[in-house]
Amino acid sequence: MTKKTFLLLFTWLTAVTLYAQQDKSPKYSTYYYQRASLFESLPVTSEDIIFIGNSITDGGEWHELFNNPHVKNRGISGDTTQGVFDRLDAIVNGQPAKIFLMIGINNVPQNEPADTIAAGIRLIVQKIKQVSPETQIYVQSLLPVTTYYNKFYEHTCHWKEIPEINQKIKTVTEKEQVQYIDLFSHFVDAEGQMQKQYTNDGLHLLDKGYLLWKEIITPYL
Repeated sequence: MTKKTFLLLFTWLTAVTLYAQQDKSPKYSTYYYQRASLFESLPVTSEDIIFIGNSITDGGEWHELFNNPHVKNRGISGDTTQGVFDRLDAIVNGQPAKIFLMIGINNVPQNEPADTIAAGIRLIVQKIKQVSPETQIYVQSLLPVTTYYNKFYEHTCHWKEIPEINQKIKTVTEKEQVQYIDLFSHFVDAEGQMQKQYTNDGLHLLDKGYLLWKEIITPYL
């Protein structure tokens, strides 16, 4: 082997190794994979009511709020529309009775436009309908946020964009003929941000927020 050939081979092997290392980099957080792996091992049945979403859903003790063991939490902190889509099989393969979905606020810091967020939600809805056609689907609006606490600014600074996103989500539900649930109007203040009584960081909910959420969706359970 000539020196030139050796150098070419060495360069090629180095490039392949670097590509392989980059290709193995995780798509989501370690917490995402921890939760998703657990959800894959937990059963979902045709009697179950599933709550899917990000940290806001993740933080709710749904089975206790509704005093119903068939109400199950499948929220993952930090999740996005793509993240939900990628882990949907573990849920829909169980043919649950109902799914309550709220997702999209973590797409906002990535500067995704409202149309893109809504399109991601439409893919989720379509997959649920395809794999589990008897499942009743409830798509919930995004909640308002507030800059008052100076936390999660990458989310809260976009507070003016949320009504447009919700309108796009509502349009998706109309086209897909599934139920849209307006949470936003119940939580928003006169300025257009979340009422401070429901949050202590501008993004996530206190007890009053979860209790209000429960009150809004109880008729759909």
